[in-house]
Amino acid sequence: MPIPVLIMKDLHEADELLHRLAGRAEPLSSTPAGGEASAPSTEAAVAAILADVRTRGLEAVLDYTRRFDAPNFRTEDFAVTPEALRRAAASIAPEDAAIIAEAAANIRAFHEAQKAQSWFLPRQDGSIFGQRISPVDRAGLYVPAGQGGTTPLISSLLMGAIPALVAGVPEIIVVSPPMANGAINEHILAAASLLGITQVYAAGSAWGIAALAYGAGPLQAVDVIAGPGNIFVTTAKRLLIGSVGIDMLAGPSEICIVADASARADWVAADMLSQAEHDPLASSICLCTEASFARALAKELARQRDILPRKEIARAALSRYGAIIAVPHLDMALELVNRIAPEHLELLIADPWAVLPRVRHAGAVFLGHYSPEPIGDYFAGPNHVLPTMGTARFSSALSVDTFCKKTSIIAASRTFCAAGAEAVARLARLEGLEAHARSALCRLDGQN
Repeated sequence: MPIPVLIMKDLHEADELLHRLAGRAEPLSSTPAGGEASAPSTEAAVAAILADVRTRGLEAVLDYTRRFDAPNFRTEDFAVTPEALRRAAASIAPEDAAIIAEAAANIRAFHEAQKAQSWFLPRQDGSIFGQRISPVDRAGLYVPAGQGGTTPLISSLLMGAIPALVAGVPEIIVVSPPMANGAINEHILAAASLLGITQVYAAGSAWGIAALAYGAGPLQAVDVIAGPGNIFVTTAKRLLIGSVGIDMLAGPSEICIVADASARADWVAADMLSQAEHDPLASSICLCTEASFARALAKELARQRDILPRKEIARAALSRYGAIIAVPHLDMALELVNRIAPEHLELLIADPWAVLPRVRHAGAVFLGHYSPEPIGDYFAGPNHVLPTMGTARFSSALSVDTFCKKTSIIAASRTFCAAGAEAVARLARLEGLEAHARSALCRLDGQN
């Protein structure tokens, strides 16, 4: 059955759509054992796992791995050996290795341009004030591998590791869930080897995140954790805020497409399905300026959906969080975009650059008919770890900055200190902080 087409005459009709999308913030997910769980019970389960790993360390990680991923998992399976990394790199098809290397080069080039420099502002009185930018000591990357470790997210490893490498992080640690045989998918290991990452551990879900946060056996605790995952991974990251840095709390994938008469229905349908096949909670929306295009798109979307290997997932996503909306003009489409603040925004219109300045809220913007979302996800270079659930209103993509600290530098001269001491003391006393005042004033000759 084709997805329904909505004809929207004014923005008031958008409230129902926005409410439906916001409802994804209460995720319907499964427990590690496969049964349904409400958000509160998921949080309780994850909190218990975190506490267990913090107390028992590697022993707890091994127990959870045997229970949920690999029944015969051994202690020696936890840390991937250098030889296993080399074997994996040699085992994958040369053409696959070349593609991974090319994608990595594009991603590195983009993130090299992001790298900020420390800076200092000297004053005539001899003072120097500035900001020093330095990497964290240790970064942890979570790399999902799908059901049973058989669908490795190679791109997630590249998108997490390369910004950390560009930032200059001395130690990068990867965790990824093992397959039933206890090994990590060889493509993830090969990609890690290509990037020069030597610390890779087999651990998934919340216990993998806990191992990164608290340490487990040979795995040392990290300063920042990055990488996408299921509700258990995301909940673990949320509960660890304040104990360790995280990249973001990512929700289900989203795409919003603005299409005019220049767009092709078959291309738009393919782009919408590229997100719908991710997850039953994924959102795929098209805002188009022609009602006839909307009807053609609905038919094409149904046709392409029904020939996908993951058609049931795509069907569920489209029925719950998909929409084809015909709007009277491009202005309304852009206003809706800014209300939705989508993770991915495609502008499949005749002149996308002309309207780009009017896009205020989006995780990433894809301009023109030859910039489909997967090109950015895998190959172009910009990071695909993006804000979701409307958080693009105030959040940014994962970047080199995720793995850096900015330290303020204050080197005041005697002249500057003397000139400002009275003002500092006055401000301190207004706040009732006498010791602060005395700290400044005692540096004036003859005062204390």
